[in-house]
Amino acid sequence: MSEPVDPAPRGGGVALCLPLDDEQRLDASARRHGVRVVARCSGASELAARIPALRPDAVVAAAQPQYLDAALVAACDEHGAKLVVVAITRDEQRLAAELGVIDTLAEPFEWDAQVEPAPDGPAPAAAADEPVAATPARGEVIAVWGPAGAPGRTSIAVALAAELAGRGGVVGLADADTHAAAIAPSLGLLDEAPGFAAACRLAGHDALTRDEFERVAEWVPLSRGGMSVLTGIGSASRWPELTAERVTATITAARAWVSTLVLDTAASLEHDEEISSDLHAPRRNAAALAAVRAADRVILVGAADAIGLTRLVRARLELLEHVPPERVIVVVNKVRASAIGVNPEAQVRQSLARFAGIDDPVLIPWDPRGFDAALLAGRPLGEAVPRSAARAALGALVDERILESAATRPGRRGFFTRERRLA
Repeated sequence: MSEPVDPAPRGGGVALCLPLDDEQRLDASARRHGVRVVARCSGASELAARIPALRPDAVVAAAQPQYLDAALVAACDEHGAKLVVVAITRDEQRLAAELGVIDTLAEPFEWDAQVEPAPDGPAPAAAADEPVAATPARGEVIAVWGPAGAPGRTSIAVALAAELAGRGGVVGLADADTHAAAIAPSLGLLDEAPGFAAACRLAGHDALTRDEFERVAEWVPLSRGGMSVLTGIGSASRWPELTAERVTATITAARAWVSTLVLDTAASLEHDEEISSDLHAPRRNAAALAAVRAADRVILVGAADAIGLTRLVRARLELLEHVPPERVIVVVNKVRASAIGVNPEAQVRQSLARFAGIDDPVLIPWDPRGFDAALLAGRPLGEAVPRSAARAALGALVDERILESAATRPGRRGFFTRERRLA
């Protein structure tokens, strides 16, 4: 029995659906980058109707109602065209998220940045034709947790969320610390009306919608994109508002609100019901427990000194009672020779491998000036000190341990390679 023949072979090239200035700029420069523009459309509906005949390798569209809609996304999915969405403003990022597009560009599209040179030899047959899942992706939740002793949980959470937002994600940052909430002062935000507590109350009444998320969150603009922040409770006495049920419901609702939610949590995972005679009373540590249990991955933060590493090893054992090991990324912060000795990176790795079986920790170098500058400016580390060594390590964590592994999930769209020219 012969195999069916595709009645509409792929035409190749790139289709553009952008504002006129961007369209003309990219069309004029496409040839010298080895790219063939097969269509320039002034509206999403026009391009969606033409995709079955054009069968382009890729579509570049602006995240504006005129240039991007559900029909265009569905057409790209159905015909295997890679969709590259430019979403610079908050409204544009929101529109992309609503349409299930989680990989976006937070800056104007440039051929140099997105088109990879073609390797020598024939092109692989199926790489450009691989279909993308049509269903919207489920937002990812990352909990940042660590033992007591100020290992840098909040600083890492803020910097991590900013790095993710700078790579085009629709990112939320929430302060779920019931002991010492610190995200609001870290970013220079007011916390008289804590956003996370408000979201939890709405979730408790099954009234937490995307519009309500937008109302209670504070928008923090960044040099590339921005992030929505749910501030924490300003007074520790308000911890009963963050029950396990409410926190879990809020996290579940947030998966449809942002592509990634970063949660800053308290240090204690203690089962405080064991010391309480009222089994139905609120639990102060319930928010942290709910966060790490619901998270897709947990960033376990410890400090690089004799006390901090000891606490880290013990905390990991406690965490693994609630989270499987494959969901945990160990981050050792404040790595420095003055506390560890000569070649501190090697000593930290050897110690963790020998005493805890941890073979792949992420090491963040000691950078007090950088983090102090970020705190003084009320900005994430990457915004205040872009060339910080700690920022570079956090960027590598995002690229190599978070985005790379998440890229295999259904619904993620990659960029495209340059067309190969025949000699």
